[in-house]
Amino acid sequence: MSNGTGSIEDLMGNNKKPIVSSHPDQLTTQEQLQKRMGSIRADQIEKVTEQKAAVLGVGYVDLKGFPVNAEALRLLPEERARELKAIPFLLQGEEIRIAAIDPTNEAVKEVAFQMGERNRAHTALYLTSQQSLEQGLKLYATLPKIIVTKGGVEITEEELKAFQDQIQSVADIQGILDKANTTDLVAAMLAGALEIGTSDVHIEAEEKDVAIRYRIDGVLQDIAKIRKDIWDQLINRIKLIAGLKLNVTAKPQDGRYTIFIKGEKVDVRTSTLPTAYGESVVMRLLVPSAIGLEFAQLGFREAAFKKLEAEIVKPNGMIVTTGPTGSGKTTTLYAILKRLNTPDVKIITLEDPVEYKLEGINQSQIDHTKDYTFSAGLRSILRQDPDIVMVGEIRDKETAETAIQAALTGHLLLSTIHTNDAAGAVPRFLSMGVEPALLAPALRIIMGQRLVRRLCKTCAVPATLTTEELERVTKIIQAIPEASGEKPDLTTAHFMTENPKGCSVCTGGFKGRVGVYEILVVDQVVEERIRSGSVSDADMRDIAFKQGMVTMEQDGLLKAMEGQTSIQEIFRVAAN
Repeated sequence: MSNGTGSIEDLMGNNKKPIVSSHPDQLTTQEQLQKRMGSIRADQIEKVTEQKAAVLGVGYVDLKGFPVNAEALRLLPEERARELKAIPFLLQGEEIRIAAIDPTNEAVKEVAFQMGERNRAHTALYLTSQQSLEQGLKLYATLPKIIVTKGGVEITEEELKAFQDQIQSVADIQGILDKANTTDLVAAMLAGALEIGTSDVHIEAEEKDVAIRYRIDGVLQDIAKIRKDIWDQLINRIKLIAGLKLNVTAKPQDGRYTIFIKGEKVDVRTSTLPTAYGESVVMRLLVPSAIGLEFAQLGFREAAFKKLEAEIVKPNGMIVTTGPTGSGKTTTLYAILKRLNTPDVKIITLEDPVEYKLEGINQSQIDHTKDYTFSAGLRSILRQDPDIVMVGEIRDKETAETAIQAALTGHLLLSTIHTNDAAGAVPRFLSMGVEPALLAPALRIIMGQRLVRRLCKTCAVPATLTTEELERVTKIIQAIPEASGEKPDLTTAHFMTENPKGCSVCTGGFKGRVGVYEILVVDQVVEERIRSGSVSDADMRDIAFKQGMVTMEQDGLLKAMEGQTSIQEIFRVAAN
């Protein structure tokens, strides 16, 4: 807020000054009369409103000509202001004043209370007239595009772009953060993260300073350090943006806000956690284009792709993906849904939470606080006459049984389950207590997957394998089943590795990620084994080998032979 604005009382006293004055000689007598009558009516309305305020025991304000500051307007989105018929018109120090058509309205009072809590300020409600409110609402159009949808503090698209224009590589971010003031730090961090393709921004208070780390292509990297003395200001700003309580520091909090950059809407999920030296903050960036892969672009080898494509077009059954958190399961399922999304089918998803919006698909988010769980939600979804259902995760017997029943009654059901590989899925289902005789005919296909970093095409260099590495690679490749049709000639391999210095295109030799997969088709042999009710991981691996399944590790090394990634990356992520 600029200096020299005067006291709050001075501002309140000057609110009757007109914004624009016209020379009387420029108006006809008729026009002067009409203007005078309109002015009299407006004055009468304001007098009545002022009298009503006195009766109600609240303050009165006429926003016409009042110097409403932008900081106040930004405390409440325009859409919400119009809905409540209320507008924050003054923010000065620890004082927030709000004008409302009905200051006794419970919704208005609740918003005022929350605004005060978020901003550690005292809030006061004032009565205003409809004509006065309309004048105030017009001022929203004068604000720059605000990209935060909640929380009361803004980061503009212009700010983000200004910082992005300064960033050519990760090394530039430290210098930008060193120069940025406290207000701009969050925008600078987000700009850097978005520019280099970060999924998560980690802000960690340490004993002497604050560490900034980005998760890039699945791997955390140290990015910068900032001074510890600005930590309180920084975390308070983040909390304001994310709509978190500033005075809560001893327990975790979760919030979210939205930003726009380069025409794309990015949701930022924010979580805080108390630690020994202050709260840890993680901001997850949900960039829609990051989930925009088409089915054919997922990275399946030809034989695996054909197997999967043949199963997903069937009208019923279960398609299950396995793998740890961050292995790309959601990306795979979304790509399948996009492939199947046609006007003649109804698709419903049940997610925790809904992270990315899919056009033409009904997405529902579970809420444990209201007993809206995966199992309860799935039962409700089946009453919505869907053709295809996606359940974010099968965690318990009840959800598993409902999913199996859906798959057996004419629905195609897609879901995930937490196991290390495809072979572990069936034993996991059976350990939940589901009936083997029902599981066997329901399952269609099980996929295991991981995400590995792609080598940068600009700076990757040829790799020279050590004797030990060559022996290990040879053993794994030779174990690929003949029935897979994927057995390669090692003499044609083009192994590459990363340039540790990286280049202007990448961050340390890698750029982007690619999936490595294994696909187990539930054929008659697998069905019969499931029906027996006694199945171990080893049993399923043996069946999969005879079926011709290429493992994730083998698929990864085939990609390494083509120069897509390095063998070290495969052994880091997908080793058996």
